[in-house]
Formats: sequence, C-alpha cells, structure tokens
Amino acid sequence: MEEALKKHEEWQGKIEIISRAPIQSKEDLSLAYTPGVARPCLEIQKDEDQSFSLTRRANLVAVVTDGTAVLGLGDIGPAAAMPVMEGKCALFKTFGDVDAFPICIDSKDVDEIVRTVSLISKSFGGINLEDIAAPRCFEIEKRLKECCDVPVFHDDQHGTAIIVAAALLNAMKLTGREMGSAQIVINGAGAAGIAIARLLWQMHFGDIILCDKQGAIYRGAEWTNPAQKEMAELTNRENKKGSLADMLKDADVFIGVSAPNIVSREMISSMAEKSIVFPMANPTPEIMPEEAKAGGAYVIGTGRSDFPNQINNVMAFPGIFKGVLRVRARDISESMKIAAAYAIAGIVSDEELEPCYILPNPFNERVADAVADAVAKDAVENGLARVK
Repeated sequence: MEEALKKHEEWQGKIEIISRAPIQSKEDLSLAYTPGVARPCLEIQKDEDQSFSLTRRANLVAVVTDGTAVLGLGDIGPAAAMPVMEGKCALFKTFGDVDAFPICIDSKDVDEIVRTVSLISKSFGGINLEDIAAPRCFEIEKRLKECCDVPVFHDDQHGTAIIVAAALLNAMKLTGREMGSAQIVINGAGAAGIAIARLLWQMHFGDIILCDKQGAIYRGAEWTNPAQKEMAELTNRENKKGSLADMLKDADVFIGVSAPNIVSREMISSMAEKSIVFPMANPTPEIMPEEAKAGGAYVIGTGRSDFPNQINNVMAFPGIFKGVLRVRARDISESMKIAAAYAIAGIVSDEELEPCYILPNPFNERVADAVADAVAKDAVENGLARVK
C-alpha cells in the first residue's frame, strides 16, 4: 500500500492527453485550428454522425462515478474516487487501445447525475458507469440508456456478470454439468449480484437463488428493494426461505459478491460433488481458496490476482467498448453481453481446461480482440450498429 502511494505521488496521475495532430508551423496551426477547423465543424452541423469520423469521439469513453461505492472503500466521494477512475482509463488504453476520460460528479442526486452525463454525452462514443452505489445505479443506467444515443454500460454490474458467466461456462464443462441443470447460490444482492443472476438466468444455466444478509430472496419477502423483487420473480423456483448455509446444501455453484469470511469449510462440504466456488469479495473473499478446497470445492475462482482463476473485469470492458466503438453501436444489449462471455470462455481450449485454468490470463492479447469481434458482430446482426 505504501509503495502504491509513492508511485501515485511519482506519477501525479496515470493518464495524460497528447496531441494526435502535429502543430509545428503556421500551416499546421491553420489546419488543426482556425481557420481550417471550421470545415469539419460545418460538416458535423449538417450530419452529427460525422462527429465520429472527424473527431476522437469514435474512440473516447467517459468513465463516470459519483464516488459512492468505490472498490471496497464505500462512499468516499468523487475526488477520492479519481485514482480509481484514472486507473480504469489506463486499463481501457492498455488492454483495448480505447481512450477514456474520468468524470467524477459531485452529487448523489439521480436527476443531477443523469442530466450531467446526458449533457456531455455528445463528446463521447460510450459511457462507462463506475462505482455507483445500488440501488441508485440501476435507475441511473436505465435512464441514461433511454436518453443517450451512445452505449451506456455499468461495469460493476455487467462486466462482473460477463466474466462470471465465462468462468461458469468452462467450469460447467469441466465438471460435466449440462446447461440448465445447475443449482446456483449467489450471495450479495446488490448491483453485481443482481446483474450476475440476471445474466446467468438469461443464459439458462439453471435455478438461481440470490441471498443477502437476511438470507434467501423469495417472492413475497417484505424487506427486498424493487430490483430484488424483480429478480425474485425470475429465480428461486421453489421459493425457498432460509440462511445462506441452508441454501448451499446440495448446491452446485456458489458465487460471492458480498463480504469476507462468511462461508465456512463445512458449508462448502455440504454442497454437491465437484462444486464450483467463486468467492469474489475483495480483498478478502467469502472463503479463502485453501479453505474452500479443503471443504471439497473442485473449481475455485476469486477476484484476486494471487490465486488461480482470477475473475477480473479487465477481460470484458476493454473489448466490449472496442467492439461497440468499431461499429458505432447505439447500445450494449443482453445478447452482446452473452456473446462476450462465450468469446472469453472460448479462449481456453478444451485441451487446456483444468480446475486451475478456466479463464484466460488478463494479459492474453487475444482476449480484447475476441470480445470486440463477438460484440461488434452481434451489434451488426441485431441492428444496433451505425456502420458495419
């Protein structure tokens, strides 16, 4: 941690703006700025889509936060969130060659945030929402998708869900489970947990039970918020009630996006044979991998880089935006997310697949292009692309 602080003091920011246009003479100046710049301005006035070919908009993403759910730090405010947003922008560039710019908004008001982002959206080819607390993040994303003509993507929800789905596709294959047969328990019914549940439900993995601090979410539970109530209609087919420990008995899959050290070895032992366990709380997971393995887990993945099978969003969002920007997509649809999950899973061949290798390394150069190709293809096929 101290070394990281020293490096941030040394860097004084992880990103910078550089000019793509050489300005070394009067002629350069007249072309890049006045009077020459008037010509592209007038072309864009006649046809706004020209802004994608005559400016950097075609490769520029806004990384937007209100600083209310930053990593495991919680509500630390927009200024304190800036290092994370800069880091996210650096990841966009490093892994997807996508330019990104941090936008930290000093408001927790949904109307203000939506209005602010919509007013600046003409400068960008896509909007990446980041570290915004639930349930406010659901409303913000929904409304921005309605009022912006560029893709809006809340990575904490959908990026996480895509990587989990990719990992689970390969884990199911490895353990001999058929799609539709899995009994899945997800602990943590916030933004990430609900998005994971929704995507796994759409992909037909099997029955899913969402849990929070009060146990299983079921139809009729009075303590659930609107997003949880909606998921209760899609999941928990038998409308089970009880604790996380109760739900894990005979379950095939555990996915944790909640809190550290809340799952015991005994709880893992109560699961089905060759269980799949993804405890992803950071920095300390719901159960440490060695404890999960001692409890009988067959495939284990966490959010940490110091254990095998890191479930890391960096395998999703750079390629997703690279793909949607390539075809100037208007939205990021559910089928595009599913295409991305299959593309990531497909990087690991059947011959390579093993309990400690169900996901590609984040530094595998094939990942971003595979995801971009799959997402762009789906956008074109489903009429969401402006260009092919």
